[in-house]
Amino acid sequence: MNQFFIRSLLLLILILSGCSSSPNIDIEVSEPFFMQKDKATLFKVAISENNKPLTDLKVTAGFSMKNMDHGQYQTTLQEEKDGIYSGNIELPMAGDWEIFITAEKGSKVTEEVLEYEVKEPEGVALINGDWITEKDMEFYLFINKLHIAISRSQDEQTYKGNALDEAMGYWDAQEKMNEDRNQLLTQIIRLRSMAYLSIEKGHKATKEEVSSELEKVKEQYNQFDIAKKMLQEYGDQRFWEKQEKQYELIVLSQKIQQDLIEKVKKENPGVNEQEIYYLAQKQYEELLVSQVNSLKIEFF
Repeated sequence: MNQFFIRSLLLLILILSGCSSSPNIDIEVSEPFFMQKDKATLFKVAISENNKPLTDLKVTAGFSMKNMDHGQYQTTLQEEKDGIYSGNIELPMAGDWEIFITAEKGSKVTEEVLEYEVKEPEGVALINGDWITEKDMEFYLFINKLHIAISRSQDEQTYKGNALDEAMGYWDAQEKMNEDRNQLLTQIIRLRSMAYLSIEKGHKATKEEVSSELEKVKEQYNQFDIAKKMLQEYGDQRFWEKQEKQYELIVLSQKIQQDLIEKVKKENPGVNEQEIYYLAQKQYEELLVSQVNSLKIEFF
């Protein structure tokens, strides 16, 4: 069905049924949605009248691609809260789409046509609007391998016999675990979550602080031939550019840790240092769970 016919048919329906699109009623896509191959994605609209959410509506959304004939796709939207309506829709491709929204309440029917560019996801997850990309995943995969290789080389020099076999078995298991994409995602989300919280609390990671931490890491890596070899293969410049961004987040999260240590010291005078760090770490993990739950995280 061509686009001219669809628009003409919609106009005719509006005229015959007496439907209207009141200038006081506003319908808009409330958050980005993306085309995922062979997978439905969540589509949301916000509907309001005179800037007040409209509730208890029957809402449907029809999708038709502009300038191309890929047929029509329709979904019924369910009310979430405060005039937000959502439903799953599986589209065949990214591009420019027209979305026909119909909202009914009793005998009153409102229809509106929205134009929207549907894009493919830029990564594997969104956390508060920031993408976690495949390159991020690859970097975490590499840096975990690097740290495992360093630890393995240290154990090879330290242990012998059965103790060495046990150590190597442990690092074999760690390498296998490192291939788990969910594990990598969890690492990224944990660090970013606490960095976001640190920024909310007014902390900053200065260039001097980040540079100081990077120098410590470089000194550590330079002690191991396996590390120098792996970094050369990965690309030194490429690695340290990524590591600099990584350590901005690490410095920010460290400031949350330090805040908690100071807090525990004040609340527990006379407690030894080991207990202080234990209590601070416990509070850090509790805070992390709360922070992650407060963030908007989408997986693709």
